[in-house]
Amino acid sequence: MRTSIKILAVLGLVAVGIQFFPASRTASATPFGPSDITVLYPTPPEVKTILAKSCYDCHSDNARYPWYARVQPVGWWMQYHIDEGRRELNFSQFGTYAPKRALHKLDEVVKETKAGSMPLTSYLLTHRDAKLSALEIEQLVAWADGIRAHIPAPAAP
Repeated sequence: MRTSIKILAVLGLVAVGIQFFPASRTASATPFGPSDITVLYPTPPEVKTILAKSCYDCHSDNARYPWYARVQPVGWWMQYHIDEGRRELNFSQFGTYAPKRALHKLDEVVKETKAGSMPLTSYLLTHRDAKLSALEIEQLVAWADGIRAHIPAPAAP
């Protein structure tokens, strides 16, 4: 009995102690900077809404952090996923991508969206409104396909 009380006490101290090491939060001071995809390319209001509710928390510099992101280790886990999402695709930095990379990222948006791979299931557990309807998928895919015409073809090697 004493051993289990000691273990619980140690676990409690660890749980309290890790709260003093919060995850770093990264969010832009300006919601839509000059390199944001919605600033650079025609984006209908309904697509902006889709991006804001289903994509931008992980794929932009404008993540919205829920209250539970302040609780560790949840905050660390969330920040890891946000950083990972931004490395894959950052809509806020889209204007800095080379044409070849930009076209590839748009192809991935279409592919992942059609496959239902995005948003991630783990994200949908706490953001049920982020689930894309068939109409929203169609709108997002049409928008991404339409942007391709605005991106210059990559130079041949």
